[in-house]
Amino acid sequence: MHPHIARLHAIASKGTRRIIGLMSGTSLDGLDIALCEVSGAGLSTEARLVAFATEPYDEGYREKIRSVFSRRDVDLQTVCLLNPWVGRFHADLILKQLQRWEIEPKDVDLIASHGQTIYHAPRSLHGDPDYPNATLQIGDGDHMAERLGVITISDFRQKHLAAGGEGAPLAAYGDLYIFSDPGEDRVMLNIGGIANLTFLPKSQSMSDVYCSDIGPGNTMMDALMQASGGAAFDADAAVARAGGVHGGVLAALKDHAFFEAPFPKTTGPELFNLDYWKAATSSVGAGALSLEDAMATLNQFAADMIVRALQHCLNDRPNAAIYASGGGVHNPLLMDRISAALPQVTIGSTDALMINPDAKEAVLFAVLANECVAGDGRGAERGGPAMPSTTMGKVSFAD
Repeated sequence: MHPHIARLHAIASKGTRRIIGLMSGTSLDGLDIALCEVSGAGLSTEARLVAFATEPYDEGYREKIRSVFSRRDVDLQTVCLLNPWVGRFHADLILKQLQRWEIEPKDVDLIASHGQTIYHAPRSLHGDPDYPNATLQIGDGDHMAERLGVITISDFRQKHLAAGGEGAPLAAYGDLYIFSDPGEDRVMLNIGGIANLTFLPKSQSMSDVYCSDIGPGNTMMDALMQASGGAAFDADAAVARAGGVHGGVLAALKDHAFFEAPFPKTTGPELFNLDYWKAATSSVGAGALSLEDAMATLNQFAADMIVRALQHCLNDRPNAAIYASGGGVHNPLLMDRISAALPQVTIGSTDALMINPDAKEAVLFAVLANECVAGDGRGAERGGPAMPSTTMGKVSFAD
């Protein structure tokens, strides 16, 4: 047996695997690093978050990524150079964090790397019938593996595309395996740059599970704050609270075919960006809104679209519990507006399920890596999904 295969077999045979899950989102605030202990597979998966940290990005990193992020006309040499550079940069951040945790890389079984999305192009966005759904993440796993000396699994989204999906959201599989409960219907709401949700029936049957993007979470609010020369985001919604919602602009923001499309669907900052905002204000002759009024309107827009999606889930399962995660849970005005529109339900956070809401997405990638190595692909026989075509990332060995 080849030593690489033998190493994977040894990891798969362990009772518990130590896996670091990584997430770097569209907000470009930092690299989420979740050290997890994962056992079992499929619906028998158990994941314990051992340690978590977000390694903040410096402005140099942000500038490099922004030069190619969600842009159709970019320098190909820059994209080519950034792919290994991001992999090494992320590896160095992991090494720093492991030192703080006093953990040696050799004591980690796997790295599960999401990479850095620079362009998301489902057919619903690119509109060209000659091309399939596509998405692109940079941060090469081979460079990470060499730098860290740890087997790295990356590029999870490409297999999802090849199997006929849109490459996002991938949360359904990890959510089902670690958050579903036979005693409770659940909705896992994640409010990142783009908001998404997973509906988890207490039947734990994949035929009743669905996962979909909702629309903008933080992405447009963050972009407007940054473009206005202010902070990277609206801390504690202080700016939005000081403004008033412009009803005409709000209606224009909601007037898009994406919101009428059925679940599942996916989107990104390629659609929901400042150009979208400018088109909405222009369409109703709103002129230049103050930053406060603009942020209040965008906050209400995100809240209303999230509420609409949650109501869709609650139509058939009115007693479903909602658990939120992602950066949006720290926006008090956004969360207050969502809760006020759904007085019949209580919206908790994944803290109640023993997972830090800031760490949840990184933990889910650790679960996907676990399934890639230790899953048996027989989920459907146990009432869950058959997963091999959606969890098999690129495996990079450390030579």
